[in-house]
Amino acid sequence: MGYRSDVADRASAGTPVVVEVAGRELTISNPDKVFFPAAFGGRGASKLDLVQFYVSIEDTVMRAMRNRPVLLQRFPNGSSGSSFFQKRMPDNAPEWLSTTIVSTPNGTTSNALVIDDLAHLVWAVNLGCLGFHSWPMRAADPAHCDELRIDLDPGPGTTFAMAQETAHETKLLFDELAIRSYIKTTGNRGLHVYVRLTPHWDSVAVRSAAVAVARELERRRPELVTASWWKEERGERIFVDFNQNAPHKTVFAPWSVRARDHAPVSTGFAWDELDSIRPDLLTIAEVPERIRTMGDPWADMDEYPQSLEPLVELVRRDQANGLLDAPWPPVYPKMAGEPPRVAPSRAKKPKPSA
Repeated sequence: MGYRSDVADRASAGTPVVVEVAGRELTISNPDKVFFPAAFGGRGASKLDLVQFYVSIEDTVMRAMRNRPVLLQRFPNGSSGSSFFQKRMPDNAPEWLSTTIVSTPNGTTSNALVIDDLAHLVWAVNLGCLGFHSWPMRAADPAHCDELRIDLDPGPGTTFAMAQETAHETKLLFDELAIRSYIKTTGNRGLHVYVRLTPHWDSVAVRSAAVAVARELERRRPELVTASWWKEERGERIFVDFNQNAPHKTVFAPWSVRARDHAPVSTGFAWDELDSIRPDLLTIAEVPERIRTMGDPWADMDEYPQSLEPLVELVRRDQANGLLDAPWPPVYPKMAGEPPRVAPSRAKKPKPSA
C-alpha cells in the first residue's frame, strides 16, 4: 500500500489519506478515528491501522474472501459504538465496485458487495465496516455452495476448552469420513470448522449435511455436544449451529476483525495448535507477524475440494431411522420434512384419554 506524500503526513490531524490498494486510489476519511480503543496494548487502533492490517495480509484474506458476496456490519463510531448491518450497496457507491443480487428467505432481493479484490474490502472499511459476513458461495455460481461451515457455539455455562474438545471430535468424525477440514477462531468465544466443497450442492443439501454432523457429534458425546435448536434443551453444552448453513445465511469471514475493543481476528490455524490456541491473543497487532513467520494454514484449501456425499450418507441413515429434519429459523417458510417449529415447552400437550 502506498500513500500520497502530500497527504500522508497529515493523517494525525484527521485529514483524509489517499491509499493505493489493488491498483486503485482510495480516500480514507478520518484515518485517525479510533476504532479499537484497547488494541496495541491500549494505544488504540485507528481506521488507518485497520486498513494497514488488511493490506499486510492481502494474499491470505483474499484467498478466503475473493469473489464472495458479503454482508457488511458497520460501526461508524468504532467497536464501542452502535452498529447496523448493510446488505444493499449505497446509491453513491463507486461504479467500479463488483456486486451481485442476493435474496432473503422471503424473496426480498438486494445488491450486495462482492469482494473482487482488496480495494473492495478497504472501501468497506472506510465506511466503518468492522465485520465482514460472507456467503458460502462465489458470486459467479450462487446456486452452489463451496463451503460447509460447522459453527461450534459455546452457550451459557460452557467454556472455550469445551469448544476445543468439540472441535477435536469434529475433526475425528471428518477424518473417519476422509473429509479434509480446516479450523479458525471466530474472534469471540467459538470455533468454526470449514470444509471446501466441490460446487455441486445447494445450501439446502449442505444444511442437511450440517444437521447430520451435529446429530452424530451429539450421539458420540451427549454430555458435551448438543444438536438441539431449542435453547431450553441445550443445557451447558456446545451447540453445533447447523442453521448457519441455511440458504442466504452468512458467517463471520476468515481473517475479518471482530468489533471488540482489542481487535481480535477470526484466525485460521493448524489443527495441531488446537489445544494451545488463545483467541484473544490473535489480534491485528499479532496476526500479520504470525502469518509472515508461520504462513497461511488455509493456503492449500482450494487444492482439496471435498465431496459432500459421505455426509449425505449420514443424512440418509438418519432419515431411514425415522428422524425428521431439524427446525429451521423462524424467518424461513415451513420446509418439507420439518417437525413442528415450536419450542417443546410451548407445544400443545396431548389431551389425556378418557
